Amino acid sequence: MSLKRIKTTAIFTALLLAGHLTQVLGAALPDPLPDPDGKPADMSKPVKVFILMGQSNMLGFGKIGGMSEGALEYAVKEKGLYPYLVDEAGNWTTRKDVRYVQFMQGKGLRQNDWLTPKGSGIGPELGIGHALGYALDEPVMVLKSCIGNRGLGWDLLPPGSEPYEYNGKIYAGYKQSPSSWDKGTEPKPIGWYAGKNYDDDTGYAKEALADLQKYYPGANGYEVAGFFWWQGDKDMRNPAYFTRYEQNLQRLMDALRKDFDAPDAKFVFASLGQTKEGDKSGHGQILDAMRAVSAKNKGIAATVYTHPLSKGGSSSGHYNKHAETYMNVGEAMGKAMAELLGGGGAKTTATSAWGGAAKPAAAPAEMRTWTSASGSKVEARLVSVFGSNVTLETPDGRKMQIDRSSLSKADQDYLVGR
Repeated sequence: MSLKRIKTTAIFTALLLAGHLTQVLGAALPDPLPDPDGKPADMSKPVKVFILMGQSNMLGFGKIGGMSEGALEYAVKEKGLYPYLVDEAGNWTTRKDVRYVQFMQGKGLRQNDWLTPKGSGIGPELGIGHALGYALDEPVMVLKSCIGNRGLGWDLLPPGSEPYEYNGKIYAGYKQSPSSWDKGTEPKPIGWYAGKNYDDDTGYAKEALADLQKYYPGANGYEVAGFFWWQGDKDMRNPAYFTRYEQNLQRLMDALRKDFDAPDAKFVFASLGQTKEGDKSGHGQILDAMRAVSAKNKGIAATVYTHPLSKGGSSSGHYNKHAETYMNVGEAMGKAMAELLGGGGAKTTATSAWGGAAKPAAAPAEMRTWTSASGSKVEARLVSVFGSNVTLETPDGRKMQIDRSSLSKADQDYLVGR
């Protein structure tokens, strides 16, 4: 895995230190990524494939065009957000190193092009694709296969799921039908089965990978490097489903790794935007389940808490189609994946993305307050300095890399000779 930049483990903390305020602090999240250079990726390397699954908000309802609050065009051209999405002439930019492919059950192929804002609406794919296109030297494919109103406990139930009893009913295991039936009675199958969407969504993705040249011209093989999952709206309504969400999500990870022959693939989950920490309702339990699975699979899976990133509304109402919600969540998911692929910051002192060994601090440094040029502050200790790149470690052990020039003059003076 070749990374263009050494990633931060504390993404939002790094942005804060660099002077980029985030939604977590109650302000709009200016994009820290540069404009795409319009050049293709290194096609001698296999394509890194990232598969996006879930339900309607992963599918995408963010408004693109229009000069009013909530539209992507307005956010970029009037508010100055996500500047990498437009060129100097105000036209949408196109990443020639990231291919975006989208399938939907019943509709088949919907998009197959280089990454750029287009279509009827956006999901998180723009933020994800730009983050990964910037982070990786390899060509990237963002492969989305999903449809709305689908539940992990029923439509997306992964292979290996067994039937179970809940509150006097038997709930279907994989390939069984209907979704539930009274205990002691015979099930009467319907024209659907548990896992139907899992089979169809993964089937579309496999179709694309089997004909790779059609979906990524010039590709030289591929590796399924990761999966993104934004879902939970349907499951939050049924306690038989949300109480088993953790178990089903773990099984989903295992099934996807097996089905795509991707034993090293990483996973990023995103919570529902309306869910606040500590919520005990169905959607709160889904957030807890995602975090529990991430904790059990440290270094393999991560959960993005999206409530601070949401611009209002709820998953059921597609966040009022506010494009900034979809962009903010996509950026956070993409950065979380880049962090997982980069080893979670554990190797940031070993080598530099610009070549050569990083220079460690002469001795473990004391914690001190670091201040950005814009006045933002963070408590951290110095880990290493390499050229203009400074690696810091926060009290909870998370590492971040920043540019020396983003620091206050006092902090830059502190680094002289170190």
